[in-house]
This record gives sequence, C-alpha cells and structure tokens, in this order.
Amino acid sequence: MAKTIVVKQIGSPIRRPADQRATLVGLGLNKMHKTRVLEDTPSVRGMVNKIPHMVKIIEERD
Repeated sequence: MAKTIVVKQIGSPIRRPADQRATLVGLGLNKMHKTRVLEDTPSVRGMVNKIPHMVKIIEERD
C-alpha cells in the first residue's frame, strides 16, 4: 500500500495569485478547513511546499 498524507486547507484563496489558487484546485481543496487524503509523491509534496501558508499536513500514513 502506498504512503499517504492528510492535507488540510487553512488559508483562503481570496486575493491570492492565480497559480496559488490553481495549486489548491490541483490538490482537490476549495473550501476552508477541508481535508484530503493524498498519495505521498514528490509532485504532491511540491504542491504543498508551494503554498505552505494555505495548507497544513495533518498526518502521514503508511
């Protein structure tokens, strides 16, 4: 089974650049305090690292 991470949106996309909003949509997030379970891949980690002020990694699962 692949490793996964739980990502929670903690920041609003209002008044943010379009690329940051697109990154949120790419992660499957669009509303405050919504969480998603995502596969732990380098591309997902890169997206999370691009917007650390808007998302938070809650936990890592095996």
